[in-house]
Amino acid sequence: MSSQKNIQFSEEAMATVNKIISRYPEGKHKSALLPILHIAQAEFDGWLSPETMDYVASILKIQPVEVYEVASFYSMYNLKPVGKCLLEVCRTSSCWARGADDVVNYIGKKLNIKPGETSKDGMFSLKTVECLGSCGTAPMMQVGASFHENLTPEKIDTILDNYRADGRRRSYTDMDYKNTL
Repeated sequence: MSSQKNIQFSEEAMATVNKIISRYPEGKHKSALLPILHIAQAEFDGWLSPETMDYVASILKIQPVEVYEVASFYSMYNLKPVGKCLLEVCRTSSCWARGADDVVNYIGKKLNIKPGETSKDGMFSLKTVECLGSCGTAPMMQVGASFHENLTPEKIDTILDNYRADGRRRSYTDMDYKNTL
């Protein structure tokens, strides 16, 4: 676990951050904020502490409040600690009509948590979110970069068991986005 007091990107992450920043002209580096916040969240335990946001602001040479405004606006950024696997269950029309509430209730009962909470072992956090763009395969949830569709209690059990056995933190940056930069 990283120390929230001594915030510094790994060498690999910093190289990626610099590559992203280099796309923008001097004075326009704030445009790199969204992808850099994703990297920061992945590097620093799945959430953005005030110290982490201050660090990102210093890299981009912008005011910390500019980072706070963006991070607090978008639901994909976590402003408090979350479990290693953030279970984001879609609750929009198609998913709702096909049982998203049942999925949330099942996960909540199985893990003894409610949306916004983390399991006692720190492995899972549950969150309801707006459309994840998989309406034809509802109900669905996203865990890091992975989509899990056509959810049933049996599928949910398998998904949770597999993540628990693996034990790794999942983030949006698990996808091979670096090759698309």
